[in-house]
Amino acid sequence: MCGMIATSHIENGAIAQMRITPSENPSPKVVCVVDDDPTMLRAMGRLLFSDGFAVRPFNKGEDFIAYVASHDVPLVVLDIWMDIWMEEMTGLEVLARLCAISPQTRVIVITAREDSAARITAMQIGIVAFFIKPFNDEKFLAAVRDALNLAAAAKWLGVPVELLMAKA
Repeated sequence: MCGMIATSHIENGAIAQMRITPSENPSPKVVCVVDDDPTMLRAMGRLLFSDGFAVRPFNKGEDFIAYVASHDVPLVVLDIWMDIWMEEMTGLEVLARLCAISPQTRVIVITAREDSAARITAMQIGIVAFFIKPFNDEKFLAAVRDALNLAAAAKWLGVPVELLMAKA
């Protein structure tokens, strides 16, 4: 196993050493990405990884919902028009099911086309951001960081995220 040795000089010249293995290091924040386009999944993975996030990609809504049923998911980036022309679960259906089983999960919606009705529906459900492809990488990464920080603060305080999002 790969690791590092941390050395500390203590009183009277004594030296203390501790082996630090990867499992002891803080793990990066995990972002789930749900999109039926493999190219977009790879691009989103690279972008998020470049900013220090671990990425859990899903190309089917059903697989993501099954994952959420047994894992804590603080944030998902969801293609809202995923599988719209197929018989599988659409992004809107994933969003509805996600809200039912994991209301604490923050959602950032991405889409390749502007659809006012879908945007309004998603905003009413309570997403944290809505991006139309192609989007500004820096603004997207800022939204990811904000969403994860908000989720972490809510968990630490033991309150629903919505309480922190309420405007004074």
